[in-house]
Amino acid sequence: MCLNNICMSAFLQMCNLPIKVVCRANAEYMSPSGKVPFIHVGNQVVSELGPIVQFVKAKGHSLSDGLDEVQKAEMKAYMELVNNMLLTAELYLQWCDDATVGEITLARYGSPYPWPLNHILAYQKQWEVKRKMKAIGWGNKTLDQVLEDVDQCCQALSQRLGTQPYFFNKHLNIWKFTVHVLSKSGLENFEHYFTIMPTELDALVFGHLYTILTTQMTNDELSEKVKNYSNLLAFCRRIEQHYFGKGSSSIRLS
Repeated sequence: MCLNNICMSAFLQMCNLPIKVVCRANAEYMSPSGKVPFIHVGNQVVSELGPIVQFVKAKGHSLSDGLDEVQKAEMKAYMELVNNMLLTAELYLQWCDDATVGEITLARYGSPYPWPLNHILAYQKQWEVKRKMKAIGWGNKTLDQVLEDVDQCCQALSQRLGTQPYFFNKHLNIWKFTVHVLSKSGLENFEHYFTIMPTELDALVFGHLYTILTTQMTNDELSEKVKNYSNLLAFCRRIEQHYFGKGSSSIRLS
């Protein structure tokens, strides 16, 4: 499953919505925006994670309703960080690193298509990505510089996550329980709020980190940057096992 599909699947699983994942070689060309993932609900087709989140929210399902305005702004800032750093780094590694392109990417991307279409579409995609990299100032970056950007992003995510299971503690009253405790002074009431639930940021970060940790590359430099942060590894395992029903994680430590 590709990166964007993992993000979308994680988000929909967290919303407790039933999904059926269908893999198509021409998915990009079926999408209204030309990008994946997209969902087909009744007679509506919605593509890309952001619009899908908004579409699902309009149907009454939101993972961030329990956040206050400051938390929502912070969540959006971290989502921008992930998209600007991790997504761009993944595209760079796949399409701008000569070793990865020659040994893995061209064959993987072109595999669903017959010759010569497989080569034509793969080189067209590479040209599009390189043009994007040049436009955002990544065209002349070295691999070491890209890996340093990834490390800085992971460090920021690790610090924000800390020892929490998810990135934000939401203020929800629907999980309120009153516990009656008998003490020397009589019966006392303690109100507990169970608010440990994921947000859209958790789905996005999981999709990116899980992809980095499990995708075959020509070397392990990228995944090793993530593995330096034990709480991010634990975060990925937790979501994989809880939302994707895996008793054991497919994330390798070495």
